[in-house]
Amino acid sequence: MKKITVTIVKLSAIIMGYLLVPTMYGQNVATEPADTTGNQRIEIIWSDSLIVKRIDGNEVNQLISIVVLRQDSAYMYCDSAILINEIDLYAYGNVSIRQGDSLTVFGDSLIYNGRLRQAKLSGEEVGLSNKEQQLFTEQLDYDLNTKMASYTSGATLVNEETQLSSKVGYYDLETETAYFSDSVAVADDAFELRADTLVFHVNTKIVDFVGPTVIQTDSAQIYCEDGYYDTENGFAEFAQNAQYVKNDQRASADRMRYNDATGEYQLEGNALVIDTIRQARAQFIQYQERSEDIYMRGNAYYVDSEQEITAEEIQYNGTTGQYATRGRSRVSDPPQVLLADQIDFQDEEESGYGEAIGNVVWQDTSAALTINTDTMQYEKGRDYLKAIGGPQGRPELITISEGDSLFMASDTLVGSQADTLESDTSRLLLAFNDVRIFKSNLQAVSDSLSYHTGDSLFVFYGDPVLWSDTSQFTGDTILMRLKNDQIDRIFLRGNAFIINISDDQFFNQIKGKYIEAIFRNNELWRINVDGNAETIYYAKDDVGGYVGVNQTVCSEMILYFGANEVERIKLFKDPDSSITPMRQADHDTLRLDGFEWITDKRPQSRADLFVQLFE
Repeated sequence: MKKITVTIVKLSAIIMGYLLVPTMYGQNVATEPADTTGNQRIEIIWSDSLIVKRIDGNEVNQLISIVVLRQDSAYMYCDSAILINEIDLYAYGNVSIRQGDSLTVFGDSLIYNGRLRQAKLSGEEVGLSNKEQQLFTEQLDYDLNTKMASYTSGATLVNEETQLSSKVGYYDLETETAYFSDSVAVADDAFELRADTLVFHVNTKIVDFVGPTVIQTDSAQIYCEDGYYDTENGFAEFAQNAQYVKNDQRASADRMRYNDATGEYQLEGNALVIDTIRQARAQFIQYQERSEDIYMRGNAYYVDSEQEITAEEIQYNGTTGQYATRGRSRVSDPPQVLLADQIDFQDEEESGYGEAIGNVVWQDTSAALTINTDTMQYEKGRDYLKAIGGPQGRPELITISEGDSLFMASDTLVGSQADTLESDTSRLLLAFNDVRIFKSNLQAVSDSLSYHTGDSLFVFYGDPVLWSDTSQFTGDTILMRLKNDQIDRIFLRGNAFIINISDDQFFNQIKGKYIEAIFRNNELWRINVDGNAETIYYAKDDVGGYVGVNQTVCSEMILYFGANEVERIKLFKDPDSSITPMRQADHDTLRLDGFEWITDKRPQSRADLFVQLFE
C-alpha cells in the first residue's frame, strides 16, 4: 500500500486550540478536571509543523517547533515530538510536563507511555520543579498517576537553603516526601550530612535518618542510624548507636535529642557524656549547652578532676561547680567520701558550702574515720563539717584502733582541718554534750572532747571518765594518745585519780595533781604521779597472795605494773608510807578523798552510746 504523507502548517483549528490554553513561556496553567472516561488520548494543542504518517498500521504524528500537547489535565511542551497512535510520545528539546498549578518536570528528551501515564526524561538538564523545591538529575522517571518521580543515576534536591543529593531516590509529590539512598549528602546553612538512606519531608523540612548517618555542624559532629532532624525549627532526634562529638567532648546514648533554639541536649538510655576532665553517665541526661547545667537520672554517675558523684539523680553546673543529688548518693572527694539520701552543694565565693541529709555516712580514708549521722553541714573551702542527729538520734564517729573499732557518740560533732597548711591532711574533731566512747578494751564519757587525727590525741573535758580493763581514770581534764592504733599514754590534769580493782573486791587507788599513765602492748606499764601524790594499793607476794595494804603520801611517785598489778613503787621527796596487814585493814573505809567508783555511766556496748544510761 502506498504511504501517504500529510503536512499541515498552522492549521486554524490548532491555532484556535493553542490560543485557548496558556503557552509554555511562564504563564500559569489552568487545571482542568481529571479525565473520568478512561480516555488516554494525547491531544495536540499546538505545533508549528505537523507531519502525519501511517506506518505499519500505526498513526505517527511528527510535530516540529513550539509543540504543545495535553493528556487530561497535564500539559506537555517540547521543540519537536513523535506521537504514535495518540498514546506513545517521544519528545525532544526543552521538554517539560506541567501538572497542576505548581509542578513541572523537564528534560532534553522524553519517552512517555500514555497508557500507563509514565514518563522517562533524560539529558543534561533534567529535573522537577514544585513550589520552592527543585530536583536536578540526568535521568528521571515520573508517574503522572501517582505523582512519583524517581532516579537511579544521581540527583540533587534544592529546597530553599537546604540541598540534598544521592545516587538513588524518589520524590512522592502527593505526600511531599523525598526518599534518598546511596551516598546521600545534605548541605544546609547550619549543617552538612552524609548518610546511607534518609527521607526528607518537603513541607515540614524534616529529615528522617534511615541507616548510618553523619551530621557535621560548625562545632559538632553527630552519628546515628535512626532519627530525624527538623531543619526548620532546629530540633533533632538521633537513635540507634547515637554519638555526638564537639571539640574534646563526646556523648552517646540509645536516643539523643537536640534543640538548637535552647541549646539543650537530651540523652536517653545508656547515656554518656565525656570530655578531657569529666564524665557523666546515667539512663537519662539533660545538658544545657549555654549554662552548662547537666541533669542526670537513673544510676547517675559524674566524675571530674576533683570528685566522683553517684546518685539516683544529679543536678550539676559545670560553671559554678554547684550540684544537688537525690536518692542514695555518694560523693568521693579524696580522701573524703560522703554518702546520704540527698546532698546539696554550692560553691559561693569558693567557700564550697554543702548539706547532706538522711542516713549520712562521712569517711576520711586517710585518717580511718567514719561518721554516721542524720544531717551534715560542711564547707569544702576550710574543710569544715558539723553533724547533727543520726540513725539513733545522735551522730556517731567510728575509727579503727588495733584492728578493733572505736565508737563515739555525742549530741553534736564538728570537724575541721587541723592545720592551715595544704600539705597537712590531719583533722580536728570536736564533740559536744554527753560524749560517750565504746571500744572492747576502752570506754569513756565526758561532756565534750577534741580529737586530733595527726597525733591521735583525745582531750576530754567536763567530768571525764575513762575505763580500761579494770582501771578507771578521772580528772578535770583527760588526754589520751594513741600510737600504732594502741593506747600509748593517758594524762590526767587536775584532781587526777586512778582506781584499779583487784580480784573484783579491793581498790588500788592513785591520786595527785597530774598523772601520766604509760601503756605497753595495750596494758598499763607505768604511772607517774606529780604533786600531792597519794596511793593505796594492795601488795602481793611472789605467789600472788595479799601481804597487806600500802598507804603512801609524797610529792612524786612512780608505780610499775605487771599483769595489771602494782609490782613496785618509787617515792620521791619526803615520802610517808605505812603497811596495814590484810586482816587488820577496814577495806570498806580505805578510800582516798575524791574516791568514786563509777559503774552506771560506763558503756557496756555500742548500743549504750545512744540509750539513756543515767540522769
